[in-house]
Amino acid sequence: MSLLLSAIPGPSVLFVIGRALTYGRRAALASVLGNALGGYVLVIAVALGVGAVVERSVLLFNAVKLAGAAYLVFLGVKALRAGWGSRSQTAMPEALPGAGGRSVRAGFTVGVTNPKSIVFLTAVLPQFVDREAGQVVTQMLLLGLAGAVLAVISDGVWGLAASAARTWLCRSSRGMSVLGGTGGLAMIGLGAAVALTGRAD
Repeated sequence: MSLLLSAIPGPSVLFVIGRALTYGRRAALASVLGNALGGYVLVIAVALGVGAVVERSVLLFNAVKLAGAAYLVFLGVKALRAGWGSRSQTAMPEALPGAGGRSVRAGFTVGVTNPKSIVFLTAVLPQFVDREAGQVVTQMLLLGLAGAVLAVISDGVWGLAASAARTWLCRSSRGMSVLGGTGGLAMIGLGAAVALTGRAD
């Protein structure tokens, strides 16, 4: 199941591609790591029963959803400003010292505020647990860890591919600005999609 889900591009892939197009390989891979860490926090929440509370509460679900959507839009606007306002790769904010940590934090925030992951994990993860064997929480944590590792590998490949394309296409400052703007627009579009989809009840 984890292999199948990792092979199908989803919101995390679009987020990583947007980061790669705007900021390059380092930021993309750091965002992949942060996104996986944020996603694993959701695994912990589901294993401890917190995920079910969020999934069943319309107010909490929508609050998490809108917070995540707003943050994606914020990152997209920031990427637009960086991409269209830069003239060289060294001028990009993420190329500065400490940029990797900022990208990890950005990825973590996006991963931990993905309400669809909470719903999916709450519905699917318990089905793979052998309750007769005991240690249900530990089983969930290990299963979730396996999924997180596969997600890092899959999203990392997408990030490397997008950053390689960025390097090849950005032979000029104008081309870099266009790609940076494209990455920003992708994140804004993803934020809007997150905000407008999902449960409305």
